[in-house]
Amino acid sequence: MNLRKIIVATAAVSVLAASPAYADETPDVPIGTRLAAKTHPAVQLTSLTYTGQVSVPTPAVNEANLYALVDKITNDVLAGKIAQDQRSIAKYMFEQMNANVGAYLVPGTPNRVVDAEVGGMCTGWWVTPDGYMVTGAHCVQMGDKELNDVFAQQALTKFYEEDAQGILEMVKDLSPDEEMIKLAENLFINFNAANMQVNGLKKEIAVVQAHPGGGVDKTAKPIVAELVDVGESYPGKDYALLKVNGQQNLPTVPLGNDADVQVGSTVYISGFPGLVTNTPFFSLESKLDPALTEGPYNALRTTDKGVPYIQTQAPSYHGNSGGPVFSKDGDVIGMLIAGTVSQGGEASENESFVLPVSVIKEKLNEKGIKPTASATTTRWNAALDAFFLHHYSQALPIFREVQALHPTHPWVAEYITNSQQAITAGKDETPQSSSFWLLVGAGVIVAILLGLVLLRLLVKNAKRRKRAQIPVYHGAPPYQAAQQIPAYQPPQAHPLPPAESTTRYRPPSQPYQAYQQQHGNPYGQQQGGGPVPQPQDRNVADLERELEQLRRQLGNRPPQ
Repeated sequence: MNLRKIIVATAAVSVLAASPAYADETPDVPIGTRLAAKTHPAVQLTSLTYTGQVSVPTPAVNEANLYALVDKITNDVLAGKIAQDQRSIAKYMFEQMNANVGAYLVPGTPNRVVDAEVGGMCTGWWVTPDGYMVTGAHCVQMGDKELNDVFAQQALTKFYEEDAQGILEMVKDLSPDEEMIKLAENLFINFNAANMQVNGLKKEIAVVQAHPGGGVDKTAKPIVAELVDVGESYPGKDYALLKVNGQQNLPTVPLGNDADVQVGSTVYISGFPGLVTNTPFFSLESKLDPALTEGPYNALRTTDKGVPYIQTQAPSYHGNSGGPVFSKDGDVIGMLIAGTVSQGGEASENESFVLPVSVIKEKLNEKGIKPTASATTTRWNAALDAFFLHHYSQALPIFREVQALHPTHPWVAEYITNSQQAITAGKDETPQSSSFWLLVGAGVIVAILLGLVLLRLLVKNAKRRKRAQIPVYHGAPPYQAAQQIPAYQPPQAHPLPPAESTTRYRPPSQPYQAYQQQHGNPYGQQQGGGPVPQPQDRNVADLERELEQLRRQLGNRPPQ
């Protein structure tokens, strides 16, 4: 193998060393865990707020209709349609009044006035790094009836509680239970909604973002959002597009396709359930963390307005509306819009309805909005991939990149801390970088080349020592020594001596003289013992024949 082949083979070995293989490098991380970590930064709590001055009359009883109701209830009791105990009779009376509030309660005086602020919370999600957000249409607007109902429930609490307490005084001997109290309050809520007036009405849509430095706490404040486009509330195309100005490098989520899921697939809903957001028992920090639920894709439905909706058993609640729905690969396949409601008006978590992503893409395209993955999201996902592999020292600098790209990222500070703690605890399993292995490979090549050089030097030195120990034979000098003599040239012509001196030794030719000066007299002691002929006893012709023999021997030797 020549030197070039050795270098190529060594380089191949170094490349193999630079690319270590891992039999199973992915720890057992649940799909939901990965999906939540990657998508939650782009999922935001949204708020819809109405303010105004509410005026509502004091309710008065329509006595004629009320007495007619009493007569009807009496006949029903006698006919055995209603139980004869007073509690059952009182509940039945409140139920009948709630069925037609205007027949039993009419506006009276004086008017009662209150400055009110009402609204609701929903979920939205960023689709571009510069602040475009998708949410539900019913999350950004209310119809007149719905708005009056909200004002009646939220702004006039004090009034309907006082009115209900007054009517319950008539049956206080029955010790009203929770059901009876609820029936009485609903009676006056319905009256207020039907008779109230709102003056100076204003609407504001906002997004609750993390505070500078990352994280969410009591300093997190809503940022006003502009309503760019809105569809029709369920059962229509329940979609809205918001824009928050002055944003950059926001986390985003990728849009998939309707075909990414089918009946039997598991889908994942992300959002802010109202039963958590509105409860006083949780901290604000925890309220601002999205929740993830999952369930099977049950069927594809079409509403009476021709709009497709995916039916799923993934649990959802008030407040989840507008939240993204994901496939197992983390792509948005739709948006949560509605849930089933019982005959009594109670929401059910068993069935949810999702607006398909194809409708969302259609609406975005109408406004020329192209969903884009931000650099923040790309680096965040790369950091999470390393983090879940326990490659903490690899993940840590990428998390810091994310923090530099988006200082208000809600979770990056926590992951930086977790990575640092894992490294300190000796849990880091980051493999050596490719540059390290390239350096190792280069070092291997250099080491092998140096070894080859040293080996060649040792071989040459050994040969030289061996040549120095070869016995000297008469008739021809050693082969190695002969290599160093000048190339053979015919002897110089010399003038002939007198005839009587022809048998005497003549001076040797110049090449032989040079050889003799360098190597000494090759005609020393004969190998077998005894004197050898001296030069003066040899004639010129004999000497020239020996030199010619030496030249031929050198010419037939292979090059070293």
